[in-house]
Order: sequence, then C-alpha cells, then structure tokens
Amino acid sequence: MSEKKIIAVVGATGAQGGGVAHSILADKNSEFAVRAITRDVNSDKAKALAALGAEVVAADVDDLASITKAFEGAYGAYCVTFFWNHYSPETEIKSATNLAKAAKATGLKHVVWSTLEDTRAWVPLSDDRMPTLQGNYKVPHFDAKSEVDHVFTDLGVPTTFLYASFYWDNFIYFGAGPKKGPDGQLALTLPLGHAKMAGVASEDIGKVAYGIFKKGTSLVGKKIGVAGEALDGEEMAASMSKAIGQPVKFNDVSPAVYRSFGFPGAEDLGNMFQFYRDFEDVCNEMRDVSRAKELAPDIQSFNTWLSKNAEKIPLE
Repeated sequence: MSEKKIIAVVGATGAQGGGVAHSILADKNSEFAVRAITRDVNSDKAKALAALGAEVVAADVDDLASITKAFEGAYGAYCVTFFWNHYSPETEIKSATNLAKAAKATGLKHVVWSTLEDTRAWVPLSDDRMPTLQGNYKVPHFDAKSEVDHVFTDLGVPTTFLYASFYWDNFIYFGAGPKKGPDGQLALTLPLGHAKMAGVASEDIGKVAYGIFKKGTSLVGKKIGVAGEALDGEEMAASMSKAIGQPVKFNDVSPAVYRSFGFPGAEDLGNMFQFYRDFEDVCNEMRDVSRAKELAPDIQSFNTWLSKNAEKIPLE
C-alpha cells in the first residue's frame, strides 16, 4: 500500500474533481495519493485516471453507504455536488449532507467543500428585484450548496470552504459563448452591465484545491475563492475577438431578458449573473485573484485560457 495520504476526490471525472485529481497526480513528489470517486469506473476518463496512478472506486453521492465506504482510510476529501445533472436544490442538499456525514463517519482530517454564497443574505426572498425560484431560492445552485455549510461545521468535520467562479469553459460546453446575430456579427450576450465578473478555467479550481490540501489544516474553517481574473463583458468580448480572429461585441441585456431565454437553467443563471452584477464587490472580494495565485501560482488568466481553448468555442 502507498504511504502517501489519500485524498478521496468526488466527481473525479468531472470539471472540478478532475482538476483536483490531475493536479495531485501531476506532482510526482506529492505527499498525497488520489482515490478517484466516480459512478462509472469503466468510463474513458476513469480509465485515464487509473492509468495515471489513481485508485478508482465506484460510489454515488446520493448513496450514503457507498460514499462512506469510498472515504474509508482516506486522509481527506474533495467534496462537490452536481446541480446541473438534476436542477434540484433538494437533491443538492441531500447529496452534500451525505458527503458531510460520510466525512464525519470516516474521521477525515481535511475536507475541501466546494460551496457558494447564499444569495438570500443580500437578496431576501421578499425582495422582488430578483424572482424567487423553486419556492425558496434566489439562485438555487448557489443557495442550496450554502445551506449545507453548517452541516460540515456542526458535525465537526475539518473543512475548508472553496468558492468557485464562473467557468470560462462554459463558453465551450454550456452554450454561453458568442453567437451570430441578425447582422451576422458575433455577440457575447450576458446581463452584466459594467460589472467585472470573476472567472476561472475549471481545471484551475483543482489546482487551488490542491494548494489548500498542501497547506494542511491551517486553512480549516477558512473561506477561499478561486479566480484567474475578473473582467467585464467588454473586456471578455475584446479578448475573444483577438483570440478567434473575428469581431465579438458585448451584448448587455437585462437579467429579465436573460431569464426569458428558455434553456434549462436560464432563470437560475439569469439570477446568478444579476447577483454578480449587483453585488460585484462582495463577489470579487471573496474571489481574490492574488490569494488564489498564492495557492496555485500557475492559475490562468483569461487570455492564457483563450490561447489554449479559443478554437474549441462554437461560433454559431
């Protein structure tokens, strides 16, 4: 058996967990070993992790017994949930609670929990500037994660709370990239006004998480944001123009218009962008780029990310 301390990585074949697993595995002098947790151990990504030296085990965040078994014998865990698989705050809360209970039951020494703000602290349910969604939430995929923070704390799980930023990868995979308008010109459509929004390459979330584990329990109880750069819509569009070699304009719309676009999650994301816009200082103070760079010195700027990924952005 390896003498290295095992980090159990939930969602190891996904964006965040994959970044954590690859960051540890890429460091041949790491004090940690990776236990990659995934529902499908036979997927191509799972097999690739195994080939790099990860122990790959099957477990499901919705099954407390399986997650508990997967955490046994580990030093720590990277815990993340999967809202966009189901769009259900209730499922999110159940999954995260299972992770906290499993961490407690197995005596983990350090958990990094990927959470987000409870936007209702700034926009109460009674505040009609932003519609209430699914009965009890303003930004469901933020608020539901936040609701479980106290479970980790109440159970006495030694936890660092990691706050992700907007994934630039969404411009490739989530349909958020520039699209051609009636005039044939590409436009990046976001309801941001002039606000600067923190963004990050999804793989770099894993780099920062690895930096947290390397710091040890000195960061237990801390809240740490991850960002490579904070940019407004005009700046993102200008960088995209240079990277793809054709003009991209920024098309600022209202959050209400964005919520009306009708794709799955449009209302949730419309409220999210409104939160980023209206509470720019709050969001960016949490997502301190300089602090993230201390934990992951090679975290990418938007231009660096574009230099590697611009050709993958669909230009519709």
